[in-house]
Amino acid sequence: MKYVLFAILIIAFVPPVRRFFFWLLVGRQLVKQQKHANQRADQQREGEIKVNNAQTKDGSRFKGGQYVDYEEIK
Repeated sequence: MKYVLFAILIIAFVPPVRRFFFWLLVGRQLVKQQKHANQRADQQREGEIKVNNAQTKDGSRFKGGQYVDYEEIK
């Protein structure tokens, strides 16, 4: 029992040990996600633009709009 308490105290109060356990639990997963995101970003050519349009089911009744004149306030 005292070994478990001792281990918890070391993990809680010794920063290098705490950083190592954080890297074991979270850091490797973050590195994997970053590599995956970089691979997806590399698949698109530089300057390529991708636009996803959301299609409405009912076909909106508003097609364009009207020009509204305005006055500039000084």
